[in-house]
Amino acid sequence: MSANEQSERHGMTKREQKKIELRNRINEELIALISEGGDINHDVLAERTTVSRRTIYRYYPDRDALLESVWSHVAEMAFGGVKVPKNEAELTTTLHDIYTAFDRLAPIITLVGSTPQGRAMRLASKKRRVESFIAAAADAVRELPPEDQKLATAVIQVLHAAPWLELRDQWQLTGEQMARATSWAIRTLLADLRARGGAPLDEPAPVIAMAGVGC
Repeated sequence: MSANEQSERHGMTKREQKKIELRNRINEELIALISEGGDINHDVLAERTTVSRRTIYRYYPDRDALLESVWSHVAEMAFGGVKVPKNEAELTTTLHDIYTAFDRLAPIITLVGSTPQGRAMRLASKKRRVESFIAAAADAVRELPPEDQKLATAVIQVLHAAPWLELRDQWQLTGEQMARATSWAIRTLLADLRARGGAPLDEPAPVIAMAGVGC
């Protein structure tokens, strides 16, 4: 089936299909630029894609828009969209799909995690990601002092996907293994947060009684 037939079948006009193809073309060049360590800007993209600078600015009004677009493109390639957790359960249930998807796209994810351009790309969607984790961890941290709420949520966010590169390079773990390890770590932190109530993080939490152990 041709691209035109696919677009018509999905109710997409030729103009809409052309816009998608153009965005994909720009995103692919952005990934190439990151892999080469090149500067990411509208002028370079216009030269490499032969798309007019004016057109690129129309779709992406600033550098942050470019970076956020390519991160969304990478995430879509990996697992059909960024699976930021929307609730506490998803802090752990999303881990397997994320880590195994990162394994499938290891060269690209390595670039994202190890280059200044890749880091800038991730930071472009920082606000949305932070808001999501604050909402997902809200119930578990609600009794903590305000500063400790931020600290606990930040650590949970880091464990959610950020360790992939280090766990791969230093320990040669697979995505499956990473998901098991980080799921355990997050569950342990959540249990600690519920046990400590409002006790600050630098104080030990009360001992959690083991199931089946009598008083």
